[in-house]
Amino acid sequence: MSVDQGALLAALQTVTDPNTGKDFVSTKQLKHLQVNGGDVAFDVELGYPAKSQVPALRQALVAAARGVPGVTNVSVNVTTQIVAHAVQRGVQLLPQVKNIVAVASGKGGVGKSTTAVNLALALAAEGAQVGILDADIYGPSVPLMMGVNGRPESLDGQSMEPLENYGVQIMSIGFLVDPDEAMIWRGPMATQALDQLLRQTNWKALDYLIVDMPPGTGDIQLSLSQRVPMTGAVIVTTPQDIALADARKGVAMFEKVGVPILGLVENMAVHVCTNCGHVDHIFGAEGGKRYAAEKGIDYLGALPLSRSIREQADSGRPTVIADPDGEAAGIYKSVARQVAIEIAQKAKDFSSKFPSITISKDT
Repeated sequence: MSVDQGALLAALQTVTDPNTGKDFVSTKQLKHLQVNGGDVAFDVELGYPAKSQVPALRQALVAAARGVPGVTNVSVNVTTQIVAHAVQRGVQLLPQVKNIVAVASGKGGVGKSTTAVNLALALAAEGAQVGILDADIYGPSVPLMMGVNGRPESLDGQSMEPLENYGVQIMSIGFLVDPDEAMIWRGPMATQALDQLLRQTNWKALDYLIVDMPPGTGDIQLSLSQRVPMTGAVIVTTPQDIALADARKGVAMFEKVGVPILGLVENMAVHVCTNCGHVDHIFGAEGGKRYAAEKGIDYLGALPLSRSIREQADSGRPTVIADPDGEAAGIYKSVARQVAIEIAQKAKDFSSKFPSITISKDT
């Protein structure tokens, strides 16, 4: 009995991506369909990393195909193809870096760096090639949080090799200066140092580079936003009105320079007493959620005010590594997945597809 390919495609179209709600047939993510007697084989290509979800997705696709009369064997290969996406006009992409994501806040002390490192680790856990750049010249904290120290090597005398831990490539000014040394630099000098850290690091085939931005919206932040080819930005805030007022300034800065806002993370949203279970909204309730709705920004999730998150970051084993199956790690992984999906749905960068044009004068 021959397999009706139309019926097969109709059956496969009933399986939808749990993250986007779209099927794989109409979105042309189903590729290389082959039918040989009762044997069916095809590929499904995702635009974002989803290693933890692949087994369930493959199972659903196999079940749908086997429901078609005449199908006896089904072979499904689920792959991920992450591509470079468009950035600000006039800013060229970095070699070996497909997408740069800024993690920013209008003020310090809202858990921006903790969010950045856990976001990077969550993307790496899902199978992506990830790097993190600590762009906080005056208060680099990524080396401590990522459990890394040492000096970057230079193999050619011109570029630096990133350090690595937990499968993530890392670069920070903290690797290059004494931990007790105060960085007494004016804005232009700090901006130049950051530009060198970004462009003179020998990043290796990154799908995502997470940039832990300095807090605030001053000269350094504005220069970075204009010169670094950013796919988008994630805003971190607490529910507190003061933090939200500064977060609004951060959003406005990115909007002015043409960097899309990928979403907002509400940190320290609630505290649950470990002794009695009492729930206390220390910094206010859902301020970030209301602001995101007001601005039409995706609300990526809320993290609790938790001692364990702080202790894990301080120990150099962030939550996604220290407690990968815990509730907080699950929230970080959800945030990372939403960011990756949002990026996958954006316009692709085609600059590398066009040949360079040389104009010569007639002699």
